[in-house]
Amino acid sequence: MKILHLDSNHPLMIQELTKLGFDNTEDFTSPKAEVETYIHAFDGLIIRSRFTIDKAFLDKATNLKFIGRVGAGLENIDVDYAEQKGVKLYNAPEGNRNAVSEHALGMLLSLFNKLRTAHNEVVNGQWRREANRGYEIEGKTIGLIGYGNTGKAMARKLSGFDCEVLCYDILEKVGDENARQVGLKELKSRADVISLHTPQTPETLGMINQEFIDSVARPFWFINTARGKSVVTNDLVNGLKSGKIMGAGLDVLEYEKTSFEDLFSADHQLPEAFQYLMKADNVLLSPHVAGWTFESHIKLAQTLVDKISGDFKVS
Repeated sequence: MKILHLDSNHPLMIQELTKLGFDNTEDFTSPKAEVETYIHAFDGLIIRSRFTIDKAFLDKATNLKFIGRVGAGLENIDVDYAEQKGVKLYNAPEGNRNAVSEHALGMLLSLFNKLRTAHNEVVNGQWRREANRGYEIEGKTIGLIGYGNTGKAMARKLSGFDCEVLCYDILEKVGDENARQVGLKELKSRADVISLHTPQTPETLGMINQEFIDSVARPFWFINTARGKSVVTNDLVNGLKSGKIMGAGLDVLEYEKTSFEDLFSADHQLPEAFQYLMKADNVLLSPHVAGWTFESHIKLAQTLVDKISGDFKVS
């Protein structure tokens, strides 16, 4: 079986797939139109996010049996059409769930303790203890929206902080010893912190908007290590300005396209809301790296290898 790799990944992936008898080809630079001219020759495809695997691409991939996505989300694949054509889809949320949850917790701790402003002030000769008085997680109510791989990993980490953890999910009976499952209304009525752990779907696009923010009972802290397009940034900024949102940790942004770096190209005008986020003392930003640790690099590769080899045997 021949596998085409469209994005660079940890060397372990090709090493292990080769040992298992797969024939691996790498093409990290050809444009989509060129790949479409020869994709019919391959049985498998490994991608991250270089381009969208849409209906037109799948129609040209006449021998494709599976697609492996090195990450959690499948939003860059036409999932329904791929399944109609009998193409198996693999993702690897197990591979970076620990990394994402650690990043989310790190953002929360940093926001609570004003570490960004405290550091900047100290290195500039300011010693302002009262202005940098922080908060503790103990005794707070943390609301997790989405209780799959990363939500559960986040709850496990919070279990040692003597806080109450609530979770909301569209699936029933997913709560466990680390988080009590509740309806969204109860979560919004009680949460001091809201952390997103949802995939990008039609239901989650723009879900954190002015209506949502207004419906939360009290001022709250917000963490998003999930998908940027789940948040209406203008409404988030309004919430920060009004004080309804006490602080925000954002690893992902609504403005992301194929690459976060597009925001900083010379001919790209930065959105006004993003300019506010960059300057706000109670906001932490990172460039979609929550699941991008050295360890998760290996785990993501191994997870996909295990899933593919479990279904496809090469003689």
